[in-house]
Amino acid sequence: MNSFDHFSVLLPNGFEDLLPPDAEQEARAITILMDHFAGHGYRRVKPPLVEFEDSLLAPGPGAALASETFRLMDPVSHRMMGVRSDITAQIARIASSRLFSEPRPLRLAYANDILRTRASQQRTQRQFCQVGCELIGHDDLLADIEICLMAVSALKALGLADITLDLTLPRLTNEIMKLYNLSDAARTQVRAALEKREQDSLDALDPAPRESLKALLSACGPADTALDQLARMDLPAELRPDIDRLAATCTALSKALDELGITDIRITIDPVENKGFEYHAGTAFALFAKKARAELGRGGRYDIVCGQSGDRQSATGFTLYMDTLRGAMPASKPADTLFVPSTESWATIKTLRDDGWRVIHGTGQDDRERLQCTHELLNGQIHPIG
Repeated sequence: MNSFDHFSVLLPNGFEDLLPPDAEQEARAITILMDHFAGHGYRRVKPPLVEFEDSLLAPGPGAALASETFRLMDPVSHRMMGVRSDITAQIARIASSRLFSEPRPLRLAYANDILRTRASQQRTQRQFCQVGCELIGHDDLLADIEICLMAVSALKALGLADITLDLTLPRLTNEIMKLYNLSDAARTQVRAALEKREQDSLDALDPAPRESLKALLSACGPADTALDQLARMDLPAELRPDIDRLAATCTALSKALDELGITDIRITIDPVENKGFEYHAGTAFALFAKKARAELGRGGRYDIVCGQSGDRQSATGFTLYMDTLRGAMPASKPADTLFVPSTESWATIKTLRDDGWRVIHGTGQDDRERLQCTHELLNGQIHPIG
């Protein structure tokens, strides 16, 4: 028999026991999401919790997550291993190795817990479940649209409303700093200013980069307005293809949402947002909802580096965060639970369960209300309690 005092049951910061009804709500939501993905041709994979760090932190999605990854020594091989802090890196490894010869585009889905070394202001939990899908080997605009629609329709399948899809171009600010040959110190200053959305902090820059970056800061907001501002900006010609791709994405996405009859989606643009999008190489996005306390998920385009050859294949996908989703989903009605006295036969209990009832079999000294039963079986008849 185990004995726990008050202090022995304390969990480390950022970890929690998922209790009823939250654990059941999360499990149901994952089932809904995975069925939704499967209906669109996405096949489920289940990578291991731990793998060697040279593959887990390989160039691409994995390398950007090195600081968030727990490491440990494998007592068998004496090689360093990492505990996954994001599943996208593992999907990239699977796609470039085990499924390398599979026809493209490759559609994969997943639902697994991840572990991070530290929490953030938005993500207060260090262990949570990620659910998502990846579309690999297709760099056409249609792939970007499919992934955006998959993300939005997944949230709708869970009953969420008033959703915001916030699009961004993570490379844009870095490309501007590169084009104007800013020093490392200036780049650090720019990143801090953009993160805080402080235009005045950019005044120390030379006129050309200063005006470009300030113009980008002012182009945050509803997609139509932001695209108009971006179109009028005097940005370097090298950045125009990304802006044009973003505009085409918004146009095609709006058309697709209209065709699907999804009307409560707000498309916004934040062209300077790049925190957390370090490995993305094209249009990216974050997902929000009116009733959500934080970001529900994020996704976008990235490159997968294939093995020793260094060849790259383009991919796009998204990840949903179940810890945030639980708080944003509509409250579910408690399941009807039937209390059956201990005198009833197991055959009767089986029949009731086959009929769809959740049955609690009495032990002789049960408190039906404390067991949260909604109905009881009396003399062969089912009656509501209370």
